[in-house]
Amino acid sequence: MTNEELKTTVIGIVPDTNFDETGEFLTANVDAKELLPLMEELRNRKELNFNYLFCLTYVDWKSHLTMVYHLISKSHKHQLVVKVQIDDVGRPEIESVSGIWKTAIYHEREVFDLFGVKFRNHPDLRRIFLDEDWPGNPLRKNYVDENMIEL
Repeated sequence: MTNEELKTTVIGIVPDTNFDETGEFLTANVDAKELLPLMEELRNRKELNFNYLFCLTYVDWKSHLTMVYHLISKSHKHQLVVKVQIDDVGRPEIESVSGIWKTAIYHEREVFDLFGVKFRNHPDLRRIFLDEDWPGNPLRKNYVDENMIEL
């Protein structure tokens, strides 16, 4: 599928989707409540078949947070990035996509551990790198540690 065909198909699933084509990948920006239905359609529709979540990451913008999902269809060779803004910086929470792509289990645990995002309905949400009693989330911009060097 071309980017234009992808845009048309995604808008058919989530009409309020906004797109950004300034980067390397076509990026769809969606509301958090639309995330799970969109991701299920992206995975399950034969003409889309986004069968590989190759990157799940997170951006801390101080004023808001953004979840970023990089998807690829190995059979159709098209790619799409889906971004979701999380406005509650103090208690970030979003639905897990681990029921759609098993690789998300570990990606989401990493984001939980280092950024503190709670993934609803995750099968095993616990720290993956840091000790369970580690205070805070070290990749958040508001994280402070006594050993940090200020520039």
